[in-house]
Amino acid sequence: MATTKFDIADYLDSEEMIAEYLNTVLEDGDSSDLIVAIGNIAKSIGMTKIAEKTGMSRPSLYKALSDGAKPQFGTIMKVLKAIGGQINVKPMSA
Repeated sequence: MATTKFDIADYLDSEEMIAEYLNTVLEDGDSSDLIVAIGNIAKSIGMTKIAEKTGMSRPSLYKALSDGAKPQFGTIMKVLKAIGGQINVKPMSA
């Protein structure tokens, strides 16, 4: 029996699933996890499509959203907008 490597991007097939995934990473992860998560979402939508919406090249997107990358905040905001996401701030519960 052959196995394949798990790729979360294969399961991010709806806006609701994408939002749930991103919110979970925002709650439980760190900045590196968030960058990788945004990269996974961009991959699930299509890097070419995201590149067109952001005005960035595909190689630049892959580099900016790879594990260990430290993209500028402006890049993150461009990609979030392109994937249909936004950041909302709410008070933390005690």
